[in-house]
Amino acid sequence: MTPLVLLPGMMCDARLFMPQIAAFSGRRTVVCAPICDRSSVAELAADVLINAPSRFALAGLSMGGIVAMEILRQAPERVERIALLDTNPLAENEDIKARRLPQMMAVKEGKLATIMRDEMKPNYLSDGPQRDEILALCMTMLLDLGPHVFLTQSRALMDRPDQTETLRRANLPALVLCGRDDTLCPIHRHELMADLIPQARLEIIDGAGHLPTLEKPELTNATLARWLED
Repeated sequence: MTPLVLLPGMMCDARLFMPQIAAFSGRRTVVCAPICDRSSVAELAADVLINAPSRFALAGLSMGGIVAMEILRQAPERVERIALLDTNPLAENEDIKARRLPQMMAVKEGKLATIMRDEMKPNYLSDGPQRDEILALCMTMLLDLGPHVFLTQSRALMDRPDQTETLRRANLPALVLCGRDDTLCPIHRHELMADLIPQARLEIIDGAGHLPTLEKPELTNATLARWLED
């Protein structure tokens, strides 16, 4: 059975995919690859490819989806199918790029937790019974990864390439999924990706924001299972 490679979002690790690892690791190899040691998306993708199986299913959420698209650009023959979750195929726009610079300065001054609490956390999740628990996990992942990873990942995101042509050329089964309440990567970005990829299926998860893997794990797992079996 084809291995599954998972790529987490910014300042997240394998804990972002705990429900998916539990659901799928009994039947196939599941690898969650870190994307935290390089300051460009191209280098992050190349690092994943060095350590990945020769051919694999690939799923990335948020920044992980951005790196997944770059992997597809660099080595389309190695990706059997792709799932792009709560992500964005476009280059960083200038307004967001400008907002990153003060965040990076604040993190250099020791304010990583403050940035997460005041500027990032409010945009992450839908209102739901697990919200506080998931936000606490996000803070734990952030603090475990630390300021260096925040700065490195911020640089990579600021300089990322547009991947619309990569998606137009994609000839593989594709899932484009997002939470209905995702304000960071809204539905219209996912409609764009689904329109670009010839074999894409678009799925919107009700009751979820930017992290449906944790907010609505059962629905997300069922959707991923259908994609893996297509």
